Amino acid sequence: MKLTELHKAKTHSWLILERNDEMLNTLGSVNQYFIHSQYESMIMDPGGIELFSPMLAAILQQTELDKLTAVFASHQDPDIISTLGLWDKAVPNATLYAPALWDRFIDHFDLDNLNYEGINDDGGEIQLSGVRLRLLPAHYLHSAGNFHLYDPAAKILMSANVGSAIKSESSTQFVEDFAQHIKHIEQFHRRWMPSNKAKENWIARVKELDIDILAPNHGKLYKGDQVHEFLDWFAKLDVGSAVR
Repeated sequence: MKLTELHKAKTHSWLILERNDEMLNTLGSVNQYFIHSQYESMIMDPGGIELFSPMLAAILQQTELDKLTAVFASHQDPDIISTLGLWDKAVPNATLYAPALWDRFIDHFDLDNLNYEGINDDGGEIQLSGVRLRLLPAHYLHSAGNFHLYDPAAKILMSANVGSAIKSESSTQFVEDFAQHIKHIEQFHRRWMPSNKAKENWIARVKELDIDILAPNHGKLYKGDQVHEFLDWFAKLDVGSAVR
């Protein structure tokens, strides 16, 4: 397994851990994103235990571990942060950026090396070798303390569970036919996204951004027109409605 490029510029690159059909609909079907620059790198939502070894090996093909200086956790779910204890032992000098709401959850990892920096509810930013990455509040989508990461230069929004398809029909990287993709995302968004008000607030803010790629935790990514198709569909969806 290796990291493949989503975006490359002079300042930095976005990469994703290459998936295969054997990983579909398994514990390993979490999208692993990595930002790499000349001097610093960052992993986002580092995933579950089963992904630690392949992700570590893939990162070592790109850079030295002492240049992995940031870890971003969008929320508290175990499928995206249960490897924190392993990364804490693997990297000598990195900062963990995670929602401050989950301070007491993070304490259970008993971290020794990762420097934990809680993200306040109104968000903030991460500077990575001069690259400015915005932390956008996405509370109640689905977690009560939740952030997405926006890169204005790359025009990529890492959207955590928003846009996710827990089960997917193929390992192709991007959605090709949004109408056909709806069946893979509708039930998940109705059940896991609890608040129409939070959804509407998020959509209003996100539509002001210049986004080329929407990159969720699970399933295929959205690019170009597919981003707008998803946002328009999500705006009309009655969330928190799967169980009455």
